[in-house]
Amino acid sequence: MALNPAAVGSVGEPYQISWTSKDSLLYAVSLNVSSDQLQYVTENSTGVAQKALPTMPVVLGYGQGTAESNPMRNVGEFNFANLVHASQAITLHQPLPVEGTATVQSKLVAMYDKVKAAVIVTEAEATDAAGKPLYSTRSSVFIREAGGFGGERGPSGAVNEPPATAPDFEETFQTSPDQALLYRLNGDRNPLHSDPNHPAVAAGVFPRPILHGLCTYGFTGRGLLNSLCDGDADRFKHIEGRFASPVFPGEALTVKIWNTAPGEAVFETYVGDRKVIDQGLVRFS
Repeated sequence: MALNPAAVGSVGEPYQISWTSKDSLLYAVSLNVSSDQLQYVTENSTGVAQKALPTMPVVLGYGQGTAESNPMRNVGEFNFANLVHASQAITLHQPLPVEGTATVQSKLVAMYDKVKAAVIVTEAEATDAAGKPLYSTRSSVFIREAGGFGGERGPSGAVNEPPATAPDFEETFQTSPDQALLYRLNGDRNPLHSDPNHPAVAAGVFPRPILHGLCTYGFTGRGLLNSLCDGDADRFKHIEGRFASPVFPGEALTVKIWNTAPGEAVFETYVGDRKVIDQGLVRFS
C-alpha cells in the first residue's frame, strides 16, 4: 500500500446538498440543546424564529456526493482502519439557514509524510442557491502506517496556545451514555461509535465504542456560542481545533475559553484533566 503525493491539488466535482428544518432540529437535539434555547430545537414556538447551530456544516451532505466529488479518490491505497480525524475548521460566510440547498466543491490541499504516518488535508467551499459563499471547511486526517512516501513533513508545533492564566469562561456539558446512538442519526453511522463488537473494541484498542469526534466538536461549539455570542448563531464566524484524544459517551466535557483579542478567543476542551480538543481558535462578532 502506498500514498500518491501527486494527488495534492485534486479537485472533486461540484455536487449539490440539501437539508431541512428537521435536520437542523435533529443536529441540535443530538447535542443536548434543550428548552432554554428554543430557537435551535423548535420550529413553531410563538415569537421564536428557528436557527441552525453554527457547527452544523460538519454534518451536511452525508451520502449526497459521488466518488467523483471526493478528492481523496486519487490519494492511493491505505488501511482505512488506521485513519482518524485529526482536525476540523469551519468558516461561516453568512448565517447558516435552517433549510436549503448548497453546491459544494472539495479539494485535497496537502499531504504530509510523518514517516510512520501520513496527514492529508482537504478543504471544501459551499455556495448558496444564489451562488454566494455560504461556508468553508478545512479538515485533516491522520493515517497510521501510511508514511514513508517521500513527501514534505509539514508544519509542526502547537498553535493557538492559551495563556498561562485562568480561562475567562468555562462551561461543562454532561453527555449521555447513549449520546453516540443519537448523534449518528446525523449521518455518520460508523459502527465504531455504536457496536460493542467492533474490531477496535474486540482488539482492546478501545474499551467500548467511542463518541464521534465531531459530536465533541459540536458540544464545544455550544460552549463557545453561549459564552462568547450570547447564544446567537449570527455572531459566530469561525471555529478550528485539533482532536487530541477520544471521548466515551457518558463523559462530561468542559470547554475552557480565553479571550485573546476583540472578536477572537482560544479554547480547549477537557474530560476531567484529559485534553480532548486543543489548538482551538474561534472568531465572533
